[in-house]
Amino acid sequence: MAQASMAANPALKETYVQLKTRMDKAVEDFRREMAATRTGRANVHMLDTVSVDYYGSQMPLNQIAQIHAPEPQMITVQPFDPSQLGAIEKAIRSADLGLNPMNDGKLVRVPVPALTEERRKEMVKHLHRILEEHRTAVRNIRRDGNDAIKKTVKDKKITEDDEKRALDEIQKLTDDEIKKMEEMSKGKEKEVLEFK
Repeated sequence: MAQASMAANPALKETYVQLKTRMDKAVEDFRREMAATRTGRANVHMLDTVSVDYYGSQMPLNQIAQIHAPEPQMITVQPFDPSQLGAIEKAIRSADLGLNPMNDGKLVRVPVPALTEERRKEMVKHLHRILEEHRTAVRNIRRDGNDAIKKTVKDKKITEDDEKRALDEIQKLTDDEIKKMEEMSKGKEKEVLEFK
């Protein structure tokens, strides 16, 4: 019901759509960062941040090669253009992921070493830092929305009752988005701390 009130009010609809879109983008960005965070298992998303010098331009690795995780401790990268093996190996090594790729002439094998307990704790701290950055981003979006609503009231486009409902609705939206991110973070944290 609350969702419909702000979206149904013509003076607030655009504000609501913008807020929802921006918050969804923040959550999606958080999801991407979580996927790229290393756990004790091999995961093809671990290489999402790797860019390769491909004939003079930087290309994401997943656009110039097939990436697989055939075993829990191994990632394989098979380039579409075999002449790029060296460039791919160099890009993975210099991506500061703590990985040491090996080129066998046909594909690049990337062994994923098991995480030490100390490294696992660092990863959890990193997850908490990412979560806090994204929480702050969502709160900033909430602030922008609240400001837009107050301006709409000042311009006499909506009543004070509409303002109260809209502010409550924005708070609920903010709480829901932050809760989604916290649940994702808890799941990832459990995955990082789990010993295989």
